[in-house]
Amino acid sequence: MSGHDESILSPSGEAHPTGALTGLATGAGAALLASAPTASALVPAGVRGAGASIPSSPTAAASPTPGAMQLFTDPALNFAALLALGGAGFGSSEVGEVLTAVNAINAAGADQQTFTAEFRRWGDRLTATATRHPQTRRFRSLRAAQYYDQALFFVLGSDTPGDEEELYLAGRSSWDTFARLCTPAAITDRVRYEGGTSLPVWFFRPDASGRARPTVILTNGSDGQNVDMWTYGVSAALARGWNALVYDGPGQGQLLFVDQVVFTPRWERVVSPLVDWLERRRDVDERRIALTGLSMGGDLAPRAAAFERRIAALVAMPGVLSPWLGFPPELRSIVTPDKAETNRIWNEEVVPELSQEEAGAIKKRVEPFSIPAMLAARQGRIFTDFWTPAQRIMALDIARVVGRIKCPTLVLDYDDEQFYPGQPRAFYELLRAPKDYELLTAATGAQLHCSPMAPQQHCEVVFDWLEDTLGRGRRP
Repeated sequence: MSGHDESILSPSGEAHPTGALTGLATGAGAALLASAPTASALVPAGVRGAGASIPSSPTAAASPTPGAMQLFTDPALNFAALLALGGAGFGSSEVGEVLTAVNAINAAGADQQTFTAEFRRWGDRLTATATRHPQTRRFRSLRAAQYYDQALFFVLGSDTPGDEEELYLAGRSSWDTFARLCTPAAITDRVRYEGGTSLPVWFFRPDASGRARPTVILTNGSDGQNVDMWTYGVSAALARGWNALVYDGPGQGQLLFVDQVVFTPRWERVVSPLVDWLERRRDVDERRIALTGLSMGGDLAPRAAAFERRIAALVAMPGVLSPWLGFPPELRSIVTPDKAETNRIWNEEVVPELSQEEAGAIKKRVEPFSIPAMLAARQGRIFTDFWTPAQRIMALDIARVVGRIKCPTLVLDYDDEQFYPGQPRAFYELLRAPKDYELLTAATGAQLHCSPMAPQQHCEVVFDWLEDTLGRGRRP
């Protein structure tokens, strides 16, 4: 896209400045497209949107990633690298490995291609290194899963988009190896879903004693992988004597990249079979099953909790009412009730103006909602039907059902939340259940969507609240 102040017109004559679409590229692990076009625009004067406003903390920096936090000038690549770096506290990355990769990417000219290639090399290097020591192999596999995840996120914007499924399977293999080498080994299974589909699950326990324990079901977002669930919940749960269940739902992991099943707005139909599965286990305290949702999971998990009454506590990280509002308003405005006209505008007036980076970003954002879009992207093409996935994304709006949630709920928010500004507070205000709100701030390095640089702080807040709400698990 050229970036100058051109406009496209809707059928109603409303102007849509295509220049404002510049910078659609966003960060790894984020739910959907950011509305801000540049790095500096990612810093709001206050947290805005979704009908509510709260001020950012007074210590929030002028830039969301000042000084040493600026690993790349591109905010998308920088967010991804910070996310990888933050995992070091839980063993899902190594500081030296990530920074060495960052240096190599910058030296080669930082873009989606060099980022993908370099992190893929790190994943390959760790999986190819032979060792007879199980603990070393275990954590090398976890780090490899992280690095493959980073490569996977940007592969559709690289020179090898057709490698997407292969990259997913490489990361999945590393994750499976890690889970198998845990002590005790994670229990794996397939939980029956709808239409002959099944959900892969990984059940982690502090020990094999069989004692009934509180259990947390960890829900990922629109583009996270299982390694993120280790960083944002499994490790912390085990340390506190809790069980943790990780799963792939529709539009995620195995179901997206291999089975080709897109997101559903009826997430209770995903979570209820998982609760059924847990209730059949004697090492699960069925009265203390909690549910968390990370990134866009902050929309999915609350939807499930609104209808699945066996959930005893809910954490939205952050609270999300409408993933569709995470797209730039200029892009949202081209969607009309007329499918043909919407797609004409998309194909004739928007797509020709997209830069390679923007095209790669929007391919990534849309693929969990459209298999034709995913398959086209793997062939290096951009999808032609924007209207259909847009309807699926809009269907995820949960504003009307949040009031149905009955269980105690914690809503997280973040300084400089770049994808859903204002939505966590609006979500909190709609709740009628016992509720708490927590803002993670730049003063402690916990700013940005999901606190990529501070997952340990993130887990402290979440699991302190869960312990206070549902009680402690027995220590291993």
